[in-house]
Amino acid sequence: MTTPVPVPQQHTRPGAVVAVLAGAGIVAALMQTLVVPLIAKFPELLGTTPGNASWVVTATLLAGAVATPVTGRLGDLYGKRRLMLVCIGLLVAGSVICALAGSLAPMVIGRALQGTSMGIIPLGISMMRDLLPPEKVGSSVALMSSSLGIGGALGLPIAAAIAQNTDWHTLFWGSAVLSILLGILIVLFVPAAPVRTEGRFDYIGAVGLCAGLVALLIGVSKGSDWGWTSGSTLGLFAAAVVVLLVWGLFELRTGHPLVDLRTTAKRQVLLTNVASVVVGFAMYAQSLVSPQLLQLPEATGYGLGQSMVAAGLWMAPAGLVMMAVSPLGAKLSAARGPKISLLVGSVIIAVGYALALALMGSAWGLVVFSCVISVGVAFAYGAMPALIMGAVPLSQTAAANGFNSLSRAVGTAVSAAVMGVVLAQMTVSMGSFSVPSEKGFRTTFVIGAAVALVAALVVLAIPGRSRKSVAAATEPVLAESV
Repeated sequence: MTTPVPVPQQHTRPGAVVAVLAGAGIVAALMQTLVVPLIAKFPELLGTTPGNASWVVTATLLAGAVATPVTGRLGDLYGKRRLMLVCIGLLVAGSVICALAGSLAPMVIGRALQGTSMGIIPLGISMMRDLLPPEKVGSSVALMSSSLGIGGALGLPIAAAIAQNTDWHTLFWGSAVLSILLGILIVLFVPAAPVRTEGRFDYIGAVGLCAGLVALLIGVSKGSDWGWTSGSTLGLFAAAVVVLLVWGLFELRTGHPLVDLRTTAKRQVLLTNVASVVVGFAMYAQSLVSPQLLQLPEATGYGLGQSMVAAGLWMAPAGLVMMAVSPLGAKLSAARGPKISLLVGSVIIAVGYALALALMGSAWGLVVFSCVISVGVAFAYGAMPALIMGAVPLSQTAAANGFNSLSRAVGTAVSAAVMGVVLAQMTVSMGSFSVPSEKGFRTTFVIGAAVALVAALVVLAIPGRSRKSVAAATEPVLAESV
């Protein structure tokens, strides 16, 4: 068993804490889309094959998925601000390595280090619960939780403009400088969280979880390239199942588990994490498909013929809408409970995909349905931490939020694989090459709507103790610190 221990309180300015932590989450999310405009150019830039170049993206995904539960547990044990600064340091190191890279190996290493910054988001959510007055926790956590989508949407036009008009290494020098500034702001304005947990770190559990996740996510990410029935893909999936089952048995028997599976198995936590996988799938589908639709030539009859920079700019409003709407989701959670917010968000996402079928013929139509989907994502993502924190002890909030963030990452990885297969299989010929067909895009939108409705059905099964969840998630930390 672990028990919380108090840490001396420091003076806290809630507005500054929220601004800095939300900014940290947005910067972490920016790393996920930083290289999207360069994906097609990496084989030439790095002197490698397209298959090998895809590891520039895959490495970030894997590192982020592994980092979120591990940094969450370390944050509970050794201090959340300390671990957040470690994540910032790794982000700076990764950015510098990428900025100096001219070949594949250092680029993949640097991108993996950048991916570890995803641990910032669950750490920030937990710090908000520890540091802020109860009345500010709901809206602040909603903003922090939505930062994944906000940073992803805003990163596309920024990265595209820099990549198109300057040397591509500038992207990484810029991210290094931004990360250093962020670390300084955290030191100046974010005090140490007042609650930590006694116990020790589960190194065996961390290695087991990392091995299982790496096998699973590599299989999902590379399955379309290797073949879904190839020995490599099936072998990785089999290894993932075996390793994760053994890991689960070990976690149930150890005294200081990396992830408390008994808490995770609580109905409210379990179903929220399942909903997170499904909503993560639905969110990422739009982020993956819409830029391709924007940039396809108008000669296809359905492509919108936008440049790389213009496509990024058309996608930017979705991120701004997500930022603006997240406080409304928090108000709905406070009034009716986070379960209702998650349900409403899932339904709105489904409506957005339904609109996409009618509006995909113009750039403005794409903006409209992307913004509708972003509204749903803001409501859903803002509600998830409240549901999680309402069902776990205060001393486990970082680890529990880390596992929830991992659930979203699994959803995005599966979404990328599924949508990639659909668009790769449903193509039309344009001269000597093939492009995704209009039917392929419509199929992805139908899948997105269906998956969002599945999320809504999962939410309906979550226990209805919604207002108690809000109260538990926002209760003062001193009650458990004393």
